[in-house]
Amino acid sequence: MPQAYIGVDVGTSSTRAGVFDEAGNLLATARHPIRTWHEAGDIVEQSSSDIWDACAKSVRAAMAEAAIASEAVKGIGFDATCSLVVLDRDGEPVTVSVSGDRQRNVIVWMDHRATAEARLINETQDNVLRYVGGSISPEMEMPKLLWLKRHLRASFDAAGHFFDLADYLTWRATGSLQRSTCTVTCKWNYQAHNSQDNAGGWSAPFFQRIGLSEFVGEKYARIGTEIVPPGTRLGAGLTRAAAADLGLIPGIPVGASLIDAHAGGVGAIGGRDGSDGTADVCDRLAYIMGTSACIMATTREPCFVPGVWGPYYSGMVPDFWLNEGGQSAAGAAIDHLLKSHPGHTEASAAARKDGLDLIDFLEKRIIARAGSASKAALLARDIHVLPEFIGNRSPYADPDTRAVVAGLDLDTDIASMERLFVAGLCGLAYGLAEVIEAFAAHGVTSRIMIMGGGASRSPLVRQIMADTTGLTVALPQTKEPVLLGAAMLGAVAGGAFASIGETMAKMSALGRLSEPTAEGMADFHRRKRDVYKLLRDVDRGSRAAMRGFELAM
Repeated sequence: MPQAYIGVDVGTSSTRAGVFDEAGNLLATARHPIRTWHEAGDIVEQSSSDIWDACAKSVRAAMAEAAIASEAVKGIGFDATCSLVVLDRDGEPVTVSVSGDRQRNVIVWMDHRATAEARLINETQDNVLRYVGGSISPEMEMPKLLWLKRHLRASFDAAGHFFDLADYLTWRATGSLQRSTCTVTCKWNYQAHNSQDNAGGWSAPFFQRIGLSEFVGEKYARIGTEIVPPGTRLGAGLTRAAAADLGLIPGIPVGASLIDAHAGGVGAIGGRDGSDGTADVCDRLAYIMGTSACIMATTREPCFVPGVWGPYYSGMVPDFWLNEGGQSAAGAAIDHLLKSHPGHTEASAAARKDGLDLIDFLEKRIIARAGSASKAALLARDIHVLPEFIGNRSPYADPDTRAVVAGLDLDTDIASMERLFVAGLCGLAYGLAEVIEAFAAHGVTSRIMIMGGGASRSPLVRQIMADTTGLTVALPQTKEPVLLGAAMLGAVAGGAFASIGETMAKMSALGRLSEPTAEGMADFHRRKRDVYKLLRDVDRGSRAAMRGFELAM
């Protein structure tokens, strides 16, 4: 009987499941939406129960599509956004919402309610902050925990378990309270390189300085006392209850989890390149572009890059260090730009008529009009976008940054929307280039960038990224590197391969390459980047000018 492995990915708006064979070939996928509550003041909440139900529906649908028996599944892995899940001591939801609704027990990664708490933590200048580029982000878990303590004390005190969402999923699947090195190192300020025993990487002085000394007194029981590498087999595998939910067999091995972007990195950067069948992961950047975007570099020794998260030991690839840049809004920024354009309704209707989604419809028109993906950037000569709608994640670590658009006119047709779309892509590329330059200035260099996420399939996106950064941009051979990375966790847990590194080499390969364009596009993008920097100055200057006029609510 052929063996199969399942990867489950929980993104910002949906869950997905993928079924792969042991060579990494995708057999089937399925998707199910998840519910999100958006409130004023950057509040974004979800329900862990709803997310688990969506995972179950996705797995069942993917298995039905693959048409294989449950007995063929030899391992399963989970990845998720770095959202905070709060449960009581019995494993029941604890509200994180001022509404008091117990189902709303997840603070989503993009929720920025804890910006003030992040500032307070940063003011301590604790040594732990060196390992997040010198500045913690409100997207991380410590500021959110401090917010709960300060604003919803009853929920903070009632909580028996605080989980990163990916670790919640493996707990729900196996009953194991073990946490992944990936989640706690990258989002919880755990220092894996300092760990002498299972909990040794937690810093008691840090918790005391930031006002969360309760965790020290509890010996970290509520946030994790046993930290294990991604892919570690958890518990006795799927519990009977979880197996019944997922439509699988009890006991199937479950691997310790990864954050979603990191799963994409694992599924992409180790791929065979057609030469000698090996890959140097330190020569390859991973760029995972979804609702947000993560730019990840792997090194053998720690590199400290101001404004860039890390270095994280074993944060993605075990026994290597990880530096992680990113953009808080990537796909979300493009979606918002397009929805704000007066031609959105007309363009959406035309796309439906052609049987395309809006992005594919616009891209097809743009490349036809420009003559090539590279020259399409010229359409954005006179319009410029700083697309930082919810702050700058790196290299400036400024959560208060906001978007700026220059060059708007009164045009409302689809051609005007196309220009805005291209300008938004250029803005994302220039933000990426800033992170890559920050990497290089501190000794982190790469020859090739492997893209994953939905936008990676776009030749227009890949070409603009290549022309802006000067790097060769590659696609993974699989169209689902995030799901593949999650499935690899199951393959390691199930014993098919001895390590994550071996799994990466055996289950993935590189596909299509996009090279930088030789004919003058680098000069064009350099000039537009000068304008992009002016927009950043406008954003900073306008915020400084209006400081002190906040409206008390």
